[in-house]
Parts: sequence; C-alpha cells; structure tokens
Amino acid sequence: MGARPKMRVMTLTEAAAARVRDLVANSENPAVGLRVGVEKGGCAGMAYTMELADAVKPGDEVIEEHGARVLIDPKAVLFLLGARMDFEKTKLRSGFVFSNPNETSACGCGESVAITPATLDADDARP
Repeated sequence: MGARPKMRVMTLTEAAAARVRDLVANSENPAVGLRVGVEKGGCAGMAYTMELADAVKPGDEVIEEHGARVLIDPKAVLFLLGARMDFEKTKLRSGFVFSNPNETSACGCGESVAITPATLDADDARP
C-alpha cells in the first residue's frame, strides 16, 4: 500500500495563476511567488494578505499550479484549507477572490471575512 497523498491546502484557478505569473514576472525585485496569509483586521475580523515573496520561508506551504507559485504562510494554513483562489476582472474592479469553506461571514465591502480554522482528523495531519 502506497503513501497517502498529501492534502492540498488551496487550489488556484487558471485566471489566478495567470495573474500571479504576471505579478512575479513584472516585479521590481526578483520574486519567487506570491505569499498569501490572513491577519486580524477589518470589520468582519480577518483579512486576506498578499505580497510578492523574494524567498520561500521555513514552514511555507508551497502551491504550484498552472505554472504559478503561491506560498501559504504557515499561520494561515488552517484558515485556507480547502480554499480556491481566483482572479476576477469586471467593469468596476479587478482582484483576487477566495472561495473558502472556512469563511463563516463576510463584510459588505468585501475586504474582510470571518474565518474559522479547519480541524484535521488524525488521518489528515501532515507529517
């Protein structure tokens, strides 16, 4: 019996990956990917954070999909477990959007969310 495949923290749509590739390629400083995290703030309690990363930090969860690299801050893993990152462009705005099963509510402005950390079964725990 083979080893159980590692659970993926987050997935990227092709549109999100294309935007990440564009941001990395056009960065003023060399970047290895886009770091995604969460922090306390906003009217709903938490906000997603994103910044270009110049290196992979110890503990980062590395997501490579559709030719793009996203680094998940280790403190954000349980908040992003099962999430999907997309990039949407409309007449009025453009930006990354998250479909996150751990969100319990969001504010009206769309800038902050309430997120409950996922719980892992013993079988799902990473080594």
